[in-house]
Amino acid sequence: MHQHLHLITLGVTNLERSKKFYAEILGWKPSSSSSDDVSFFQAGGVVLALFPREELAKDALISSDGHGFAGFSLAYNAQSEAEVDEIIHDLKARGVNILKEPQKVFWGGYSSYFTDPDGYCWEVAYNPFFPFDENGNLKLN
Repeated sequence: MHQHLHLITLGVTNLERSKKFYAEILGWKPSSSSSDDVSFFQAGGVVLALFPREELAKDALISSDGHGFAGFSLAYNAQSEAEVDEIIHDLKARGVNILKEPQKVFWGGYSSYFTDPDGYCWEVAYNPFFPFDENGNLKLN
């Protein structure tokens, strides 16, 4: 298997609500590949998919029961601390649940956390040690 991530699919409890959050609150543009059953968002070199939680579990042949911390977070890396502040300020004004206010963090950066309508944790961070390439993608050595 090649070391490459192509798609992240979030199992959501209300597809319309989640599509509205990502499109209207975060300002992301849905792909024309989206349908009434699934929504796709091009996110740099990765695609974020929203799919009904029950259907995703059924497809994976597992139970859809689950609650609490999922054990992972999604992240947006900003170009500066000011950009982190600006994003969180805007999300807060739109009524988004902010878990952690922007602050300096132990690893030398600056970060904040918010949740989407299904409780998935998103980190908005500035990491001075992670460079971007000319396309805005993280480029690690």
